Amino acid sequence: MSTRYPFTAVVGMDDLRLALLLNAVSPAVGGVLVRGEKGTAKSTAVRALADLLPEVAVVPGCRFSCDPAVPDPECPDGPHESGPGGARAARMVELPVGASEDRLVGALDIERALGEGVKAFEPGLLADAHRGILYVDEVNLLHDHLIDLLLDAAAMGSSYVEREGVSVRHAARFLLVGTMNPEEGELRPQLLDRFGLTVEVAASREPERRVEVVRRRLAYDDDPARFAARWADEEGALRQRIVAARELLPSVVLGDAVLLQIAATCAAFEVDGMRADIVMARTATALAAWAGRTEVTSDDVRQAALLALPHRRRRNPFDAPGLDQDKLDETLEQFRGEEQGDDDPDPGPGGPDGGGGGGGVPPQGDSPENPAEPPAAPESPESSEAPEPSEARASSDASDAVEPPASPAPAGPGERAAVKAAEPFRTKMLSVPGLGEGAAGRRSRARTDHGRTTGSRRPQGALTKLHLTATVQAAAPHQKARGRSGRGLVVRRDDLRQATREGREGNLVLFVVDASGSMAARQRMSAVKGAVLSLLLDAYQRRDKVGLVTFRGKDAEVALPPTSSVDAAAARLETLPTGGRTPLAAGLLKAHDVLRVERLRDPSRRPLLVVVTDGRATGGPEPVALAGRAARLHAAEGTASVVVDCESGMVRLGLAGELARELGGAAVTLDELRADSIAGLVKDVQGTSRRAA
Repeated sequence: MSTRYPFTAVVGMDDLRLALLLNAVSPAVGGVLVRGEKGTAKSTAVRALADLLPEVAVVPGCRFSCDPAVPDPECPDGPHESGPGGARAARMVELPVGASEDRLVGALDIERALGEGVKAFEPGLLADAHRGILYVDEVNLLHDHLIDLLLDAAAMGSSYVEREGVSVRHAARFLLVGTMNPEEGELRPQLLDRFGLTVEVAASREPERRVEVVRRRLAYDDDPARFAARWADEEGALRQRIVAARELLPSVVLGDAVLLQIAATCAAFEVDGMRADIVMARTATALAAWAGRTEVTSDDVRQAALLALPHRRRRNPFDAPGLDQDKLDETLEQFRGEEQGDDDPDPGPGGPDGGGGGGGVPPQGDSPENPAEPPAAPESPESSEAPEPSEARASSDASDAVEPPASPAPAGPGERAAVKAAEPFRTKMLSVPGLGEGAAGRRSRARTDHGRTTGSRRPQGALTKLHLTATVQAAAPHQKARGRSGRGLVVRRDDLRQATREGREGNLVLFVVDASGSMAARQRMSAVKGAVLSLLLDAYQRRDKVGLVTFRGKDAEVALPPTSSVDAAAARLETLPTGGRTPLAAGLLKAHDVLRVERLRDPSRRPLLVVVTDGRATGGPEPVALAGRAARLHAAEGTASVVVDCESGMVRLGLAGELARELGGAAVTLDELRADSIAGLVKDVQGTSRRAA
């Protein structure tokens, strides 16, 4: 077994370590979501936590980790008699992004279930993670149907596998830890809310600390066992502190005054539902136990708010996470009651709170016994009594949320600075015609593993979705030849039929936005940006990839290569200046290049081209004819397209409609794009293109 990097050897990231330790003290907190840029040791810190968890008492031979003191009466391996059992280390189970449903929830042997009436069940990752950690790296890239299963198990504490009348249930209570890079897309709100705490991590910009990170990592890579041995004492002390905090936790008192502060804070920040209140209460209680106290204080409530509320304030993917520090302090002060324990003396570096930030994480320097690993550079006197790291982080997040991105200066003569987008609205659905086979999503019709059953076929590989009727029909004619004598059906492997299903897929929505002088009127461009922002929000909800091409002046550029991060597209749109000529052909040709590359990268994901323009083409020789040829290039390749007609005024030239006909797609006005407009019925791109023609 490989030696994990020690938890106490992680440099910095005090918020992350504190959040993980609080969940180790009280798994009821609800897990941790770690957001951060690539290469910040998110996964290293999470994997290191497993070695700090106390051992788990289990029933010998039980594949579902039943507690011998209170065995699960419905355990598939049961029934178990209560009594002494064995012990094993707590598990950390990793859920790969590309895992199948059977791998997550377990697999049922349908052939034996139908022929013999036996529940032959092979446990999945949810069973392995019971009473341990379930870790999902790149959780924002997980398929929707796996997220749904994960949510159900996390909410109910159990997993159900039901197929054709045969069902299996087992306990699945685990600490859910996920890591993600926001640049690759955001999480669904339902899954965001399921994580108890969230932390933001970023690489340090201090050269001394970066040097220490590299030094420790190189030492670990050279000899993992020796490096881990150097940190054994710190690991042992931290492990004992977790055990002590767990034992103290039931004795911690959560007073009415503190509960009022928690409720007032959640109400002040307008978080949805009651889960935030419950998570804050559990987190504050765990903080008190971690500090060695038996009573929760206002400082615990403040720290809990900084960890539990930022991700719950996001209403859509364009909202920046974070809390307003001043508003938080005002709310806590307004509802502050008489607290016991506020006047307790500071325990100091040797007391329950330890000597480091992040609620008492052991110091980062090496012990005196390990002179080969020099300690990190000492902090300046100004930082020796710095606020909790979560406060600093949330303060930074709050400032980011308040200050809008700076608008760039006009790039040249005739160009205007960026204008703000109008308020987004709900758009009607635009879909790609035909039946695809791309990644699961919510836009266009596709053959998927989930959805309504449309037929059956012989399984190719392992059977995942049984078509019961087709299987019985295939087996029925052979019963006499197979010597059937009882009531059971004699089923062979060749009789099994896989159900074919139709659902929805996610598409690549490539926006081609006209930013030329003809679009530069401030009110008009604001409406255009609002429309594109609305379509981006729709793409987020339908699990699409998005890209952004803009054209103005003499050329076009890829403002954002195709990505799952719609908030990145929104940020590019916000700072987009306008002005100059209208190189429409250049924009269409640049889009063609982008789609050509994406077809090679992901041939199963079908594109939808959304051109936002008034249809004018200027600049260069024969700009209109060149734009027509570029449009017909897309049409020849069968690219589904829609033109959002931005022309306004009493006199309309209908140029956008002509462009739509050249593209072989549809044309809709800004007003028609609204789902609640008179023309806002759901239209397929192919159907609208026929009417436009």
